[in-house]
Amino acid sequence: MSQLQIKILADKDSLGRAAADQAATSIRRAIRQQGVARIIVATGASQFEFLDALTTAPSIDWSCVEVFHLDEYIGLPITHPASFRKYLLERLIKKTGISRYHFLDGDGDAQRSVAKIGKELQREPVDLAFVGIGENAHLAFNDPPADFEIEEPYLVVQLDQACRQQQVNEGWFGKVADVPTQAISMSARQILRAREIIVVVPEERKAQAVKHSLEGEITPMVPASILRRHPNATIYLDKDSAALLTSGVPSAT
Repeated sequence: MSQLQIKILADKDSLGRAAADQAATSIRRAIRQQGVARIIVATGASQFEFLDALTTAPSIDWSCVEVFHLDEYIGLPITHPASFRKYLLERLIKKTGISRYHFLDGDGDAQRSVAKIGKELQREPVDLAFVGIGENAHLAFNDPPADFEIEEPYLVVQLDQACRQQQVNEGWFGKVADVPTQAISMSARQILRAREIIVVVPEERKAQAVKHSLEGEITPMVPASILRRHPNATIYLDKDSAALLTSGVPSAT
């Protein structure tokens, strides 16, 4: 039976605010209890409203927050509009003044970055992970069939056609040929090691992936389905992304 708590909001703005409220509460609690909050942050168009709300949440001591990110393209400079490092700098780091962050160096030595950041990530438990679900149900850049068994925190992966097309559709690249074919991705097992996971998935284009992830078999062919094995995960949907669900699910207002 699914451990995943499901909350459905009217639209992506209210979804972003609700998810940010939960995230802010968890960050404050971690800082209060242990002096630091270690978080993993997703990127992509689906996270815009959520990060906008989170970075303006009151009473968070961002100097006590340590950030890791889920994935990064290989061969893409930090100056490229689609760079996830650029994304995090502009949408999180500069807005909050966070000084403790660990970036995957996708345009340098990828294997060295995997080893270095992975070691730092595993130094202490992660309090909170923010993730999304791709149109092909990818989790981070774990495209189907995802590796559910690998223990390493990060791995180098091949990006499939559906994943690369999504990046074009979202406006990050002009054509599929421009999208890198490889990326560094956090492994599924590493994501599940976080004490709490908040999943932010707005928009109708994600509805099929949401349905398969929540109502189908837990399988590497639907990477995000693995989130149902986590004991403390909440998925935030809007009416559009939840439109194909058939089972009874609670709503948040």
